[in-house]
Amino acid sequence: MTAETPGAVLLDKLHTALTRYVVLPTPAAADAVVLWIAASHAQPAWAHAPRLVIRGPEKRCGKSRLLDVVEATCHDPFITVNSSPAAVYRSISDDPPTMLVDEADTIFGPKAEGNEDLRGLLNAGHQRNRPAKRYDAATNTVESIPTFAMAALAGIGAMPDTIEDRAVVIRMRRRAPGEQAAPYRHRRDRPALRQLAEHLARWLRADLHILENAEPTMPVEDRAADTWEPLIAVADHAGGTWPTRARTAVLALTAEANDDGDATPGVRLLADCRAIFTDVTALPTAQLLARLNADPEAPWRAHGPSGLTAHKLGAMLREYRITSANIRFPDGIQVKGYHRDAFADAWSRYCPAVDTTEDRTDDKPARLSVVTPLPTEYAGGAA
Repeated sequence: MTAETPGAVLLDKLHTALTRYVVLPTPAAADAVVLWIAASHAQPAWAHAPRLVIRGPEKRCGKSRLLDVVEATCHDPFITVNSSPAAVYRSISDDPPTMLVDEADTIFGPKAEGNEDLRGLLNAGHQRNRPAKRYDAATNTVESIPTFAMAALAGIGAMPDTIEDRAVVIRMRRRAPGEQAAPYRHRRDRPALRQLAEHLARWLRADLHILENAEPTMPVEDRAADTWEPLIAVADHAGGTWPTRARTAVLALTAEANDDGDATPGVRLLADCRAIFTDVTALPTAQLLARLNADPEAPWRAHGPSGLTAHKLGAMLREYRITSANIRFPDGIQVKGYHRDAFADAWSRYCPAVDTTEDRTDDKPARLSVVTPLPTEYAGGAA
């Protein structure tokens, strides 16, 4: 058996330390956190600064403990709790610190106020060359302030799409009976973890030029590839089992994110329309609305006393260049409705994974025909 490389040994040690103090939801999540921490030590090499979102449905799910271990092992940790936006901006340089935010719902939640600058920094800082512009009255000049920095955010519930779309998302949960983690004590345990961080930094900083020019084969595309590329580059540089584990983590966590049910209302509407249209060529607006509002688990009933209306439906679909038309149906009646072909381009762009040939189960609406009158059970929007 070939001996492990020094980099792989360091990642293994970091994995052992991490899983000693924190119970992660899956092995893929543990590997992803290890690689994110390691990638923080090579930030000057990256074109994108992936966020690490640590979220849970309730308190006591291990979010803060995981953030403690991240703080102890990442590059130059910078805690933003009670830090002014000006202090945060001025702390970012060409070799930025790693920003850590606990209770991130205080920044992004519905009661968050006065954090616009920090939210803007976290949104913009995912990509290089997205500086903030500030006017300096003393010198009568416009100043460019760098925003690029990796950031870990912990909080209850989901973060905004603008954050999670650029993040490695770890969904924490409370420990089950029998799941054990060693207690973490800052004074006792942090020094050894900081020493491990120094070893990671020496390994990766020596090869920044290699990492900067790395073009790893990615199992995902577009923004997901941008987010995960630094982690895959670190794994490939380490060798051993890590290249395979890294790509397994990418596929597992991105699939989890895609199945999370947090699609935008527009994409959810497109997907629901696709399920309703199946093989029909056109539908009256009234039938389409009735089917949408009939689903008790869909969000459309909450749009008003009668659910989603024709006006709201039209407004949402126009964003995707889908408009209604006067359609004459086989029974001779001409009414407003939608052609299936009008959705084809949007479906291919925003929800291409839907398989319309799949047999339907009994709890899904039956296929409609353009000559079939609206069924009585759907007339009032009943389930």
